[in-house]
Amino acid sequence: MVLQLAGRLADRGDVPLGDHCPIDRALHALANRPAILLLREVFYGVSRFDPLVKRVGVTEAVAAQRLRELVAIGVLAKRPYREPGQRTRHEYVLTDRGRELSPIVLGLLSWGETHLPDDRGSVAMTHAGCDAAVRISLHCEAGHELREDEVVVTGNTAEGG
Repeated sequence: MVLQLAGRLADRGDVPLGDHCPIDRALHALANRPAILLLREVFYGVSRFDPLVKRVGVTEAVAAQRLRELVAIGVLAKRPYREPGQRTRHEYVLTDRGRELSPIVLGLLSWGETHLPDDRGSVAMTHAGCDAAVRISLHCEAGHELREDEVVVTGNTAEGG
């Protein structure tokens, strides 16, 4: 099963899309291991720099750079806080744009658990309201569940045609 292509995507031949492709742009913005793992931890509720560094297992310099990048693209926001007797510091919180990444982060979790199991234990996702297993799937705005071959990806020109 493959996606259906229409418009300029269907007619492009062997011409690379490069940064004209939204997947390419998203990968440039997000696709490095530290950035995704920092997002994972923020989704898990970690918001402060030192615990983020420890849980992701990267250097402070790498974490600081990736967090700056995630703030710059609007996925995370910095929010000031101050412990009594300490200087003001910042914690990192998801923005609406960042929360829109939940299907991707949870999709990676699900795919990794299914296809790359770890003999030290497993991870499960369940609905807090009914305890049923959570699965990631494609749906149209009308609510229909879709297979990949039912999705049409249409490339329009900048002018909309």
